[in-house]
Amino acid sequence: MNRITLFVATILCAAVVWAQAPTPQGPSQDKSVSISKVERKGKAPVSKEILQPKLPRPIEATLDNGLTVLILEDHRFPTVNVSLNISGAGGLFEPANLTGLANVTAQMLREGTKTRNSQALSEEVDRLGATLFANSSFSSSATTINASGLSDNLDQWFALVTDVLLNPSFPAGELSKLTQRLKVQVRQQRSQPGFLANERFSLAVYGSHPAGRVSYTNESLDALKPEALAKWHAERYAPQNAILGIAGDVKASELVPKLKTWLAAWKKNDLKEVLPANPVPASAKKIYLVDRPNSVQTTLTMGNIALDRRDPDHVTLEVLNRIFGQGPAARLFLNLREEKGYTYGVYSGFTALKYPGPFRAGGDLRTEVTDGAMTEFLKEINRIRDEKVPAPELDDARRALVAGFALTLEQPAQVLSYWILRKIYGFPVDFWDTYPAKIAAVTADDIQRVARKYLNPEAMQIVAVGEGSKIKTILEKYGPVEVYDMEGKAAAKAAAKGAD
Repeated sequence: MNRITLFVATILCAAVVWAQAPTPQGPSQDKSVSISKVERKGKAPVSKEILQPKLPRPIEATLDNGLTVLILEDHRFPTVNVSLNISGAGGLFEPANLTGLANVTAQMLREGTKTRNSQALSEEVDRLGATLFANSSFSSSATTINASGLSDNLDQWFALVTDVLLNPSFPAGELSKLTQRLKVQVRQQRSQPGFLANERFSLAVYGSHPAGRVSYTNESLDALKPEALAKWHAERYAPQNAILGIAGDVKASELVPKLKTWLAAWKKNDLKEVLPANPVPASAKKIYLVDRPNSVQTTLTMGNIALDRRDPDHVTLEVLNRIFGQGPAARLFLNLREEKGYTYGVYSGFTALKYPGPFRAGGDLRTEVTDGAMTEFLKEINRIRDEKVPAPELDDARRALVAGFALTLEQPAQVLSYWILRKIYGFPVDFWDTYPAKIAAVTADDIQRVARKYLNPEAMQIVAVGEGSKIKTILEKYGPVEVYDMEGKAAAKAAAKGAD
């Protein structure tokens, strides 16, 4: 059955093409000359049909405590996946002096309950052949709890999910061990150019918005006491703001009554999710250098705040990103790696959540080619703004996106995540059914419009991590440079402190 399913999915993907999609007009569509050195042969024949999926609909129920439940029945395999999304409990809402509170609270759920210690929980999860973990990222508005296991012992392992959700004890000894491990992680991060670039870029684009915080500090970890975690859990883990998704070998008619019993002790409160004011895109270009002595590479990151997940431009930006820098077939990769040999890989991507996030591009490059790389990055940005994407390149990008989407529909957990996402953002019921058609409808004019809107080289925030003595003068060709050390302090302040 697995082989048949994979074969059908593969054929499905190969058949994705759109005869009905608008075709870009004008002379630019005939100027498609690939700079790739790779010759691609043996392309599968494609049909002229637009993929028209119809995702299986979950059963939806609301429990007495306000919890939204989505159950997606799939009886092909004797497994069940559970995903609980608790809005309002994410790192986005942490006090500034308690950075990491949401994530540490989530990690500590498995470190002990009122009736089980950490070891007993781990042993029981393993004995039942289940998985159970929780997470909350610094910029997220939610905490997520994920679990999976066999359907024939669902009652047993879901009891563990309920226990860690409702009865965490936050033992001081386990918290101390965790914070000590995280302090080691904080020290290690400071040696990693990728972390340094992300930290400075996040501060550059988000400013004072809480999404600009990307890691713990020693001071915030020291401030995380069991009482703070318990308070956060009691106030923020609210069922009326949560969505429980269950996919797999279950019957909704039997499961919903059980859930009402299992989760009866989870009481709602008055908490409502109130987001911080949206971050505002930078209006002027700024360049930041993080001086990392003895680096043999320059890590470049550039971009600016773009859009949130509900924005109508989101689909068009997905196509643009596929063309511009999403993978090894994209322009950045073909130019800076295959043509110029500057790097092992350069990419672009964008973050779109309940608030606007950035579009960014970057990669690791040899120090001696920093100047050439800067030139090519900006060249590609201007190219996608100034020239319409040729029709063959646009077709390839649209097909690839829809083919990738088609493959995910074979995974119940992924399909469930689509429905949770739809619920979180209030999308129409047919949002994912019409997704391929929306991708297919993106035109070259659309690409150029969003490129000009979100990829403005004159407002770009540019971060370079590397050997300051070798790259500072290069960066100054593109504008004034602010210099920071590896601890995140401005160079002038760091020098003054050293003099003291």
